[in-house]
Amino acid sequence: MALKTINGAALRKMILNGAKLLDNNKQHVDSLNVFPVPDGDTGTNMSLTLISAAKEVTACPNNNIDALCEAIAKGALRGARGNSGVITSQILKGMTMVLSECENEITVKDLAAAMDKGVEVAYKAVTKPQEGTILTVIRMMSEQAAKYAKRSGGNILDFFTSVLKAGEEALKLTPELLPVLKNAGVVDAGGRGLLIVFQGFYNSLTGNEEVNLDFDDSIKKAAEGRPANNYEQFHADLTTLESIEFAYCTEFFVINLKPDIKESDVDTFRSRLMKIGDCVLVIGDASMVKVHVHTNSPGKALTYALELGELDRVKIENMLEQNRVLLSHQAETELKPFGMVSVCSGEGMASIFKDLMVDEIIEGGQTMNPSADDIANACDKINAADIFVFPNNKNIILAAEQAKEISKRNIHVVPTVNVPQGLSAVLAFNPQDTIDANLDNMKEAISAVKVGSVTFAVRKTSIDGFDLEEGDIIGLGDKNIIAKGNDPETVAETIVEKLMNDDVSTITLYYGYKTEESAANELMERLAEKYPDCDVDAHNGGQALYYYIIALE
Repeated sequence: MALKTINGAALRKMILNGAKLLDNNKQHVDSLNVFPVPDGDTGTNMSLTLISAAKEVTACPNNNIDALCEAIAKGALRGARGNSGVITSQILKGMTMVLSECENEITVKDLAAAMDKGVEVAYKAVTKPQEGTILTVIRMMSEQAAKYAKRSGGNILDFFTSVLKAGEEALKLTPELLPVLKNAGVVDAGGRGLLIVFQGFYNSLTGNEEVNLDFDDSIKKAAEGRPANNYEQFHADLTTLESIEFAYCTEFFVINLKPDIKESDVDTFRSRLMKIGDCVLVIGDASMVKVHVHTNSPGKALTYALELGELDRVKIENMLEQNRVLLSHQAETELKPFGMVSVCSGEGMASIFKDLMVDEIIEGGQTMNPSADDIANACDKINAADIFVFPNNKNIILAAEQAKEISKRNIHVVPTVNVPQGLSAVLAFNPQDTIDANLDNMKEAISAVKVGSVTFAVRKTSIDGFDLEEGDIIGLGDKNIIAKGNDPETVAETIVEKLMNDDVSTITLYYGYKTEESAANELMERLAEKYPDCDVDAHNGGQALYYYIIALE
């Protein structure tokens, strides 16, 4: 089959199918996480980025190529989350810059030029581009695209076949270019996600609607038993009435499901909700289903749910009224010189930041990266011209930087890579100082913090000199695994011992996942006895998946 050009209708289908294919295979991409920890989320982040682009494309009223390109770039920008998600959004941004110039049809040469521009924009978005990542994969795909485009009478289907083959070869090279991948026995997760998207593009052109890809059995097994990452950051821009298409934020649980309810019934329920609203989340199993939807018909949502089982913990909030209250409060409040936004996971952590006068808290962290739009919306809620943002995770910094393009405020990103760094930076803030002075003081405070964390292995592997079995308790340092043990407290003690030096005067324990206060207090007492010259404190952080986060200052 010869296909010489792509029109707007085909471009629309390509984006929708690419997003759909990645969404259905995101758990596989998540499973390629280098460290065997329970928070691999590259696939989830990239999927949510593509879904955001797909939503904008769906809302585009026509099939004009320039209008579709604007929708793709806008949606990907706003939905971008995690490093791979942000890089993907930049690849799409570069590609659409070229494709938007095509009036009625896109040729092989246009696609090759678009990919070249995508590579250029993506590399510029990363301060220190690293080979062996998604960047390598898109670069080598683009190089092959340029070679193919030099031929006369190029067939678009053959073009994609050639580019995908080059991408697979590039993906196989990533472990050789990045030793940490080789040690973990995986290829780059972002690169795999990108190839799935391009496979979706190709499938849409051939009429293939298959959404499940066949991967290596060892990779499948690595994903089995992994906690599903079902996080989505649901929000509406409460600062603008016009943006609230669906007024009622409706949340509830369906419990005591009827005996004859099958998984297909839950899928049908989800589809019915999507027809009456947006921001739909339906998660659960035969015992309980958690539901979230923004809709103008909350009664219908509840009626549909009653067909599955009983309702519990129903909460319906009027976002229109929340908007009025927010705008009224902003009108009455004098403009502040500065504001602060922090990302963190756990009610305890959020409370600590709020006690330190941080204006807005975004729920998120290692397992749930907020998008650029989430960060921009949080900043826009604050009645201040200049906003300091504390990402508190290296995988959120790029999204925070990207939020600058869409926020109404002047955003200043403080490059914190964990919560203890964020807390130290906030404590260093002086409202009487200038922006530059505060940024300097905050960065100095960050450099004085050493951080470790305690979690568990999700697969059998050998890494950083440790032979790990699934379920082993492991301790993480700055960039690697530094401890292993049978219980979180023993591992935490080992972390402190390895990070300790004569400059440390304070040890702070933030306990969360499955950790009792009594166990944390006993650990605190042991550390205080072992290090009498240090002040030792313990706080309930409430963070997911990590038994302890430990700060030494």
